[in-house]
Amino acid sequence: MAGHDVLRKDQLEVSLHNEKKLIEEGVLKEDNPLDVSENFRKLCEASRRGDLKVCQEMIQEGVNINAKDTYDYTPLILASLCGHYETVQLLLESGALCERDTFQGERCLYNALNDKIRNLLLSYDYSKSTDPLQPLASHLTSLLYRTQPRTSDIVVSSSTESDSFNLHKFVLAARSPYFKKKLDAAPETLAWKLPTSIPGPSFGIALKHLYLAELPREVGGGWGTGYSDSDILAGVDRISKHLEIKNLSETILDNSDRRLVRQRRQDDVQFAVSQIGAWFQNNVLYHAVQTDTSKADDVKWDRNNGIFADILLRADEDEDEEEDIETALNKVARGESVNTNVLGIPLGASAQSSRSPSRTRRPRKSVLYPCHKAMLIRSEFFMTMFDSSFKEAQDTPHLQIIPIDCSPAVLEIILTFLYTEKSDFGLDIAIDVLFAADMLFLEKLKTKAAVIISTLGNGTATGMQTEVQADDIDLDIYEILRAAWTTRVQRLEEFAARYIAYRLEQYIDEPAFAEVVKESASRIQARQETDTIEILDDIKYYLSERFRLRFEDTGFDEAVAAEEQAQQEALAQIDARSSENAQVQPVPASKGVPTDEGVDMSSPPREVEEQTEEMMQEGVIRTLDGDIAGDEFEQDAMNYQILLGKIEGLLENLKLDA
Repeated sequence: MAGHDVLRKDQLEVSLHNEKKLIEEGVLKEDNPLDVSENFRKLCEASRRGDLKVCQEMIQEGVNINAKDTYDYTPLILASLCGHYETVQLLLESGALCERDTFQGERCLYNALNDKIRNLLLSYDYSKSTDPLQPLASHLTSLLYRTQPRTSDIVVSSSTESDSFNLHKFVLAARSPYFKKKLDAAPETLAWKLPTSIPGPSFGIALKHLYLAELPREVGGGWGTGYSDSDILAGVDRISKHLEIKNLSETILDNSDRRLVRQRRQDDVQFAVSQIGAWFQNNVLYHAVQTDTSKADDVKWDRNNGIFADILLRADEDEDEEEDIETALNKVARGESVNTNVLGIPLGASAQSSRSPSRTRRPRKSVLYPCHKAMLIRSEFFMTMFDSSFKEAQDTPHLQIIPIDCSPAVLEIILTFLYTEKSDFGLDIAIDVLFAADMLFLEKLKTKAAVIISTLGNGTATGMQTEVQADDIDLDIYEILRAAWTTRVQRLEEFAARYIAYRLEQYIDEPAFAEVVKESASRIQARQETDTIEILDDIKYYLSERFRLRFEDTGFDEAVAAEEQAQQEALAQIDARSSENAQVQPVPASKGVPTDEGVDMSSPPREVEEQTEEMMQEGVIRTLDGDIAGDEFEQDAMNYQILLGKIEGLLENLKLDA
């Protein structure tokens, strides 16, 4: 056993030496490169503080979250070391690696502040996690073998027609400069034959590369195939030059180093995704058509098109707010009731305020996107639609138009995700993306939207901060909570409950808050009187966390201990004085000795009252109810009880028991 350990240690040292040499030669990339940029410094600082908002902003800026600072710390190590569970979770979900068999991975696990974070890190170990681009790569590979629904639009066969492949023009055009030139010149091409000098198995290997499949370790020649290994390798070399694919032969032959193979695979996938992304931008988005909504269904798009699109997706712009106001004003002119919250004007506004009939309203617009079923079927929504007897699955002379219930901006985010796996968007559109992703069964994009809402929407009140800051983002937290219920996203429910709990004094007296509590109670089917109300349970939990953290941050335990020690010392002094029979002489009232509070009680009552008022104005601490508290600890304790009491009062008013 000891000899085995020594052998393993020697092998590990040799491997590390070879790895270091490859990194120095520039052949192998370092997993955790040094980064001294300002944005990476901000990410590290935010990870140390547990600031989810800044972390998400830096991630969206494209900062390498697996880099290290000048002290050899990665953001993941800093967050785990400082005990910020939610920050660790965000970094892991965004692609931060914690591989146990690496130096940085072991550091991260060893330095984790608690078992909760350590278990989270282990669950995201590299062997269990995936490359962020792997789902897209797997889907492209599946297109080589998928027969239903039919998405291929060109057949490539060998000279003997013994090997034939059902392929996709847009993939070939995006991945191969040769195919791009050929198909641009003749987009209606339905079949293509290989040159006689190219063996079918060689082209099969090239296709696996184009469709991001894992390349075989054995080329597949030998007895019974009609080709030797050298014939197939020579064919691979010729077809790679013919299709203008670089380094294909070297990729097949050089598979000695595990890390080098993995890095080459990642580089190939990233390059392929960048090619498809560029093709998507220059074709699908570039050729999107904007038209009046009333005319959108009349658009005719020929099937033999240069984008090789086989379906059109339609998104309608939201109604203009100006049009809503005009409609409401016209209702006022007719004497009909109007929602003044929409208008922002009195109900009795004159009809003269309405727009002149001679002015025309801007027509509502729609945008049509030429798309490919092969990529849309990444969504279960489209997979079911196209693999069925629905009319959208039928072939028609012109491309069918499918309306999607979202804005053009949201649909572009959806399409970008389906074609490139990328999803960069802000808080302003995150809820719309959440609903669209839920409708289309895109769980990964749905999770990304929830992460953006719960991080960027968090403002500066993170898990370890208890004060509501002035620069908090103005959120409609009720809209987020209802969105969480509708889309069944637990993460957003918890975020909304925490957000409200840390600002409960702002919400507790609002009618909208009472309405949300009633909705939460009604979500329980056949609710009994003793059933809990989920939103209130969560709010109470985070409310207790809020005040507990306040005590911890201000050193409450130390203060209590110091106070107890002072009391014990005072009692000891009193006992000592009693034993000595010390005489305490009364002080004449005329001397004007102040009390402990600093008020001269010998002064006339009017002066005493004025002195008390002055002290209260200078530094008095008040609770939410306006009562005076002795110190901040007492203020927090009283505020906590006040807020709990208001919750109970709300339940009584709503006639709800929980």
